[in-house]
Parts: sequence; structure tokens; C-alpha cells
Amino acid sequence: MPEVVFSVDQARSMRDQNVPGHNRWHPDIPAAATVRPGAEFRVECREWTDGQIGNNDSANDVRDVDLQPCHMLSGPIAVEGAEPGDLLVVDILDLGPVPQETGPKPGQGWGYTGIFAKQNGGGFLTDYYPDAYKAIWDFHGQQATSRHIPGVRFTGITHPGLFGTAPSAELLAKWNAREQALIDTDPTRVPPLALPPLEPGTLAGPLTGDALAKVAAEGARTVPPRENGGNHDIKNFTRGARVFYPVHVAGGLLSGGDLHFSQGDGEITFCGAIEMGGFIDFHVDLIKGGMEKYGVTTNPIFMPGNVEPRYSEFVSFIGISVDHDTNTNYYNDATIAYRNACLNAIEYLKTFGYSGEQAYLLLGAAPIEGRVSGVVDIPNACCSLYLPTEIFDFDIRPTADGPRRADRGQCAVSS
Repeated sequence: MPEVVFSVDQARSMRDQNVPGHNRWHPDIPAAATVRPGAEFRVECREWTDGQIGNNDSANDVRDVDLQPCHMLSGPIAVEGAEPGDLLVVDILDLGPVPQETGPKPGQGWGYTGIFAKQNGGGFLTDYYPDAYKAIWDFHGQQATSRHIPGVRFTGITHPGLFGTAPSAELLAKWNAREQALIDTDPTRVPPLALPPLEPGTLAGPLTGDALAKVAAEGARTVPPRENGGNHDIKNFTRGARVFYPVHVAGGLLSGGDLHFSQGDGEITFCGAIEMGGFIDFHVDLIKGGMEKYGVTTNPIFMPGNVEPRYSEFVSFIGISVDHDTNTNYYNDATIAYRNACLNAIEYLKTFGYSGEQAYLLLGAAPIEGRVSGVVDIPNACCSLYLPTEIFDFDIRPTADGPRRADRGQCAVSS
């Protein structure tokens, strides 16, 4: 096993670890460990909400989750010799749930998918599903099943939702300025257009006093992806993937967490993957001056992992950039198109007895494939969603006999 450079006791909050992690992006957060180029090492991670979600049949915990301390990140890990302008080469060697543990925390033999309430972050389809719902998934090796979505079993593409390098002070200021300008266009919107720095709940490793107050006042929230990487939620960041992160500060300062047992493209419910704590093994190296050499001026680039389920048959759903309820056309809007593809898939699954909420949760968690199929045939963008047929224990293909409707139970709901 590689050396553990950041350890986590799953029975304790990230704040109470021997070496605490952090939940804001800021260049002043000190490194928790230092490794050399060429090193292989393990990072242990808490589930992203720091254990606020339980293995039960109520979605009240999803409804009431406190987003102020999210995400809880492990690190930062400094890499010797890394300088601004370099590319940090990160290989994902292995990752998974908490090894050899069963217990009450996500990753200890189970995980969850949540639909967040519109008042608390919402999701991709929040105007259609504004309330909180949840599905618990049990792990069976590489496969997952759920008592809340019966009739389904699939192999997950385990991956980290969030890893990235620390921003420079200048880059952080750009983030805060542009996101506040976006918020100012509609400051009372629900859910909000962006999340500005928030002092309550801030964790910045071992920092206290004035140093902690500075991070709390300036630190960027971890919800979106940005130039440093961050919350990409790309399911193919799995075993065998290689990621080239821009380096903005000395040491690079690699941090992350938000491990997923599985996820569909888009993580459409906001908490749409199968969320868990666990471990991730890395190999790191440097390309000196790599940002200029390869034209990496903003975001990371990556080579997808070579480990994924071998599903070969799909039922695919198409969406175009039209609001069908109001008969409004949007010009080449891929977001509207993919939303319609998701809604079309949900309506199809409802004919087999699933509720809309169950279908929505499933599309967030299962390894569906989302594709931008066309953005040149004006005025309508076309997106598609590929749903593997083999994950169901009944036939979902269209036939002359009609769908095999059955009682599919229900997901966890909020009171």
C-alpha cells in the first residue's frame, strides 16, 4: 500500500482530525504534507458533507444539509519543485470506499444519491423536482444496488468528484469579482446564481485567528469547477486517468475529495453521484513550464481512465433546445437540450412503474452517457442521453407488448 500522507478517521469530523483538511480555495492554506515528483501516495477522504447524511429511509437530512462547510477537502499536498506555470501530472492509481469497514458513514459499505431541495442548491431539474429525495446504495464489490430503486444493479465508475490546485491570490480575486458580478444580475434568485465567500463554517487546515479570518473573508467556495480544476464531476477521472493541473502557487498544493462510487454524465441531481468517503492513490510528476509549452492557459486537461463497465446496449433519449411547455425556441442551447433529454428519459422510466423522483435519482447515479450531439443545425442544439439496458433486471426496450409496469417501491422522501 502506498504511504498515507493524509489520513482520516471516519468516526470524526474533518475539523477533528489530527491534521484537518479545508473547505475553501485559498493560497494561504498551508500544506498538510509534501511529496517529491515521482512519488506514489494515498489520500484518505471524508464524504463531501462531512457525514451529514445517514443510511435511513428519510430525505430530511438531504433537505436540511448545511452547505456552509462543504466540500470537506483532504490536503493540501505540496509537490517539491512545483512552480507557477508548471503542469502537475497526477495519475489516479486506485480509489474506492473506506477499505474493510462497514458502519454509519457514507463509504463504509454504502453511499447515497440526493435530490437537493430548490431552496438549498437545487439540481439540474429543480423546477420540475423542487423537493428533497434520497436513495441509499449498497456496495457489492464493484456493483451497487438500492432498496429505494429496486430492479437495478450496475457497475460503478469510481472517481473523485473534486481535485485541484490552489489558486494564486490574483486568480482568486478574479474568481470572486466575476462571480459577484454574476450574482449582482439577479441577487435574489433561488437557487442563487453563484456562491460568494462565506465566513461561517470556514475550515482552513490548522489556521486560526487572523489567518483563518482572511481565508474566511476571501476563500472561494468549492462548489463549481474553475481554472484550478475543482469540482469537475467527470466520471472518467477513474483508475488509469492522468490529469494535468495548472500550477498557480509554489508547491502546487493539490487538494480534493468528494469521492463517487458511480455517477451519470452531468451529475444532474446536484448530489447526483453515489457519494462516499474513502481513499485515493496518486502518482505525481511535473512538466516544468508545461502551461506555456502546451497552451494550457486556463483549465486542466486529462487522459480518461481505462477502467469502466462494458455496457454494449443502450436506450437513448434525445433533447433539443426548445421549451415544449411554452413552445419557446432557444438558440443552440445545449443546456436546454440536455435537460429535455433527461426529462424524456424520466418520462420513459415512469411507464415501468418508477416515480419521477426514482428515475431522476437513477440518472444521476448510474453510468449513463450524456453527449452534445449537434450544435450547428440552427436553431436547435441536440443532446442525447444513453441509458444502459443491462443495468435493469427486466427488459426496458420498447416492444409491441408495451412496458412491464410494476410496483417499484419508492425513494426516501422528506417530510
